Amino acid sequence: MALENQVIGHSDVPFGAQDPRTQYPKARFEPQTQDYPGWTDAMQPRPDHGESSYIGHHRMTGFRTLITGADSGIGKAVAIAYAREGADVAFTYLPEEEQDAVNTVQLIEDAGSRALALPGDLQDESFCREVIAQTVTEFGGLNVLVNNAGFQMTTSHGIEDLTSEQFDRTFKSNVYALFWLVKGALPHLKPGAAIINTSSIQGYHPSDSLIDYAATKAAIINMTFSLAESLGPRGIRVNAVAPGPIWTPLQPPTQPREKIEHFGEDTPLGRAGQPAELASTFVLLATAESSYMSGSVIGVTGGKHLA
Repeated sequence: MALENQVIGHSDVPFGAQDPRTQYPKARFEPQTQDYPGWTDAMQPRPDHGESSYIGHHRMTGFRTLITGADSGIGKAVAIAYAREGADVAFTYLPEEEQDAVNTVQLIEDAGSRALALPGDLQDESFCREVIAQTVTEFGGLNVLVNNAGFQMTTSHGIEDLTSEQFDRTFKSNVYALFWLVKGALPHLKPGAAIINTSSIQGYHPSDSLIDYAATKAAIINMTFSLAESLGPRGIRVNAVAPGPIWTPLQPPTQPREKIEHFGEDTPLGRAGQPAELASTFVLLATAESSYMSGSVIGVTGGKHLA
C-alpha cells in the first residue's frame, strides 16, 4: 500500500490529514501578561514557529528576502520556512527583542542559509532605507519583501483612551514603514519579485478596543490593492495575508488577561492559530506557484470570514 494511502489511528483518515480542530491544543490559555514587546520564552504555552515541523522543498533556492519583525511570531515562522526553502533571510527586530532574534539567526543558519539581523525601529524612515541598503549589499539583491512587523495596543474604553502618541506610533509602525520600505525596495525589485504584506481580520471586522490598529490593517489592504495595480505592469506581484487570532508574543503585552484565557475560542475551528500555520501561505505568495496572484488577500483565520 502506498504511503499516502496508509492509515494512522483511524481507517477513514489518510496519511497526512489531520483534524484542524485538534492539530494544536484547544485548552484555555493561562491568564498572562508581559511588558511590550513580549518574548517567546515567557509565553505559556510556547508558540510553534515550525521549528520542528516545517520541511523545505527547495522552492526558494537563490532568493534574497527581507522580513520585518521576524524575531518571533509570524515573521519568525516565515523566516524559518524561507530559509528551509533555500532563501537567504534578512530581518528586522526591535533592540529589546535581541534574545528572540539570536534564536531566529540560529534557525536560519542551521537551514544552510545566510542570515542578516537588523535591529532598529521601523518608525524611523532612515532605518527603513538603511535595512533595504544593507540587505542588497549583503545579499547582492532583493527578490521578496515581507512587511510583517506591526504595533498593537488595546484601549479599555475605545477612543476615549486612545492617545495621539499611540495613534501616531501605530500608523508609523504599520503603515508609514510599509510605504518607506516599498519605496526603498523598488529600485532593486526585478520582474518576478514579490511584496507580501501582513494585514489582519481586524481590517475587515474591527474591534472597539483596537481602533488605531484596525484602521492601519484596513489601510494595508487598500495599499496592497493599489500597489498591485501599479506594479503589475513591472512584473512585481503584491499580495497580503490576513491572520485571525494567532498565538504570538504580541498578544500577552497588548490584550487584557481575561481575553488571553479565551483567545481564539470564538473561531469556527475553536482555537487560536499558531505562527507555523501561516508559513506555507507566505511561501506560496513568494514563489512562481502563485504567478497569477496579485492584489489578493488570503485569510488565515480559523474559519472566520473576511468579507
